[in-house]
This record gives sequence, structure tokens and C-alpha cells, in this order.
Amino acid sequence: MKINVILTRQPVHSFAPGAPGSDTENGAFLDFFGVVRGTELKKKIAGIDYSAYEKMAEKELHRIIAELAKSHPVAEVTLIHRLGFVSAGEASLLVRVASAHRAEALAMMDRLITEMKRDVPIWKKVVSFNTQNTVNTPTL
Repeated sequence: MKINVILTRQPVHSFAPGAPGSDTENGAFLDFFGVVRGTELKKKIAGIDYSAYEKMAEKELHRIIAELAKSHPVAEVTLIHRLGFVSAGEASLLVRVASAHRAEALAMMDRLITEMKRDVPIWKKVVSFNTQNTVNTPTL
């Protein structure tokens, strides 16, 4: 099984895997985009600022995927998570699962996202409109 984990400050779509193409072994390709909602606790927000303990997060993501693959055999998992400020309406997460059959891909996708949110050291800070200007301003 192939595992690709990318933590990036670039837009998720710039790393998005291409179309399935000429793969004749897999019949299921699932893409999940996690998009920042424009509200949090019924209040409008500018976005979310993500931070992580990057080396540990990458290691934990690899471990989770490898462990889940024992009970959910799939061919490939690509997980791309954005760090830094992500505006409302933009994707902060992309997970692609390739598998011979949809049942394994669907089960892997569900368990992976659940365990990632529970165990991986990636944190989010909601950014309201009144603090938005300070989030992306580089310090000189």
C-alpha cells in the first residue's frame, strides 16, 4: 500500500491528485475535501488558523493509515492538510483513498478522518473578522 502525507501552507488544491487515469487495478477513488465553514458557534468567522507539531503529526498519520490498512485493505491513501490561516470557503484537508472496491475505501475514509481528528497533533484557532488582519501579516 502506498501512503502519501503532506502538511503544507499552500492551497490544498495545488497538491490534489490527478484523475485516476490508467489505473486498472482500482475501481474506487474517493476524494474528501474538508472545507472551512463560514460560521463557528453561530458566529461568522474569517477562517481558521491551523498549527501542528509537524514531525509528530506526519508520523502519527502514517501510523494510523498503516494500522487501518490491516483491516481495510486499500491500494493508496493520500492525505493533505493545510497549516496556517485558511479562509472560510477554502479546503483545509484532502483525503484520497484508492481501492479495488468501494466498501474498503469508504470504511478507510471514515475511520481515518475520525482517528486523525482524535489523535493527530493538529490544532485549530478560529479567526473572527475583527482579528483577521493580524493573522496573515508577516512580521518584518
